[in-house]
Amino acid sequence: MKALVFGGTGKVGAAVAWDLARDNEIQQIGIVGRRKSALDKTRKWIGSVKVTPHILDIADKTKTAKLMKQYDVGIIALPDRRTSYLVIDTAVKTGLNLVDMLEEYHRRPDPYETEGLKIPKGMSLDKYGDFLHNTAIKNKVTFVDGMGFAPGLSNVTLGEGIRKLDSSEKAVARVGGIPSKEASLKHPLRYMITWAFDHVLREYMIRLKVIKNGKIVEVDAATDREKFRFNQFGIDEELECAITPGMPSFLYTRPQLKEFTEKTVRWPGHWGGVQTLKECGLLDIIPVNFDGKKIVPREFLSSLITPRLQPLKGDTDVCVMYNTLLGEKDGRKVKIEYFLWDEADRKTGISSMARVTGFPCVITAKFLLQGKIKEKGIVPPEDCIKGALYDEFMRELTKRNIHIKEIQTQI
Repeated sequence: MKALVFGGTGKVGAAVAWDLARDNEIQQIGIVGRRKSALDKTRKWIGSVKVTPHILDIADKTKTAKLMKQYDVGIIALPDRRTSYLVIDTAVKTGLNLVDMLEEYHRRPDPYETEGLKIPKGMSLDKYGDFLHNTAIKNKVTFVDGMGFAPGLSNVTLGEGIRKLDSSEKAVARVGGIPSKEASLKHPLRYMITWAFDHVLREYMIRLKVIKNGKIVEVDAATDREKFRFNQFGIDEELECAITPGMPSFLYTRPQLKEFTEKTVRWPGHWGGVQTLKECGLLDIIPVNFDGKKIVPREFLSSLITPRLQPLKGDTDVCVMYNTLLGEKDGRKVKIEYFLWDEADRKTGISSMARVTGFPCVITAKFLLQGKIKEKGIVPPEDCIKGALYDEFMRELTKRNIHIKEIQTQI
């Protein structure tokens, strides 16, 4: 069994390769990047002879396809839509099964701030999504789309909860990566970079779709702020969340829901700060005149704030999930809740975000290698991790010290 990791020099991609290297059934792990020094650094950190670095420009589809043919499954840990789609387009045409962790439903791409995504001439975004899906089916490719934290664990848990109920009415996923409480006090917005920050800022500004009153409607990101108290696993903290585009496939795969939103979790005060930045125009992407030059406000802000959001020595992160599902079972109203509180692994140095985003990808890739996922085409997590495979998925997470608690109550 051979696995190829795109973005293997990033924090999440490196964690994916690290976990794969510890699987006795995985014979080779390819890591793809553009710089030899970064590839060598990742290989040395993993410390396994199974890791093979590949210097590659993924825009060169001929070389990318040639490399793909040497492997049995691909995992995409790339930071934006432009690069992710380049790999996906080549993979479905080449015949390589894939797992991608990007916060995007590639069957129905969102139209806002496309991050340099280029689609073939004569195609709309939706037509391109259908083209990728149908090409994958034609070439017998399974592309598990959005398997990480959110989307990923959020989809899998709520998807299984819906299967347990006779009918489902409302689902809310509250998911986020935050600095430890101590680290949050050292950084602006009580935030610390654990993921591609430009992509985070994009998600604060776009319009996105949710389900309200049984209909799909568009709303602004970072709205519908909500406070909640997390009180599981010996933790008792007040947190806040706001709407973001974290698991868009649910709009299409679970249309029976009357209400559905995904919200990103942050420490109190973060969303208020974000709203101030939005009101001041500092998150806009339309260039403005400044001292005789054109500047993009968001790029300028990012250049100032990014250094202040980098982890300092000793800083660690936490990933939080609190999902709720309301529906009926045997004629009675039921609520199902899913809880996760995961902290960075100080022993290995792997962040919590890398753990809860990367390890679900590894588990899913292994399922593909074992032939346990049968669906073809673009397949969201909620439609392929189910039943007995859901139970196995949860056992694999537990082996990696990632614990999800499910509580079901009548209301």
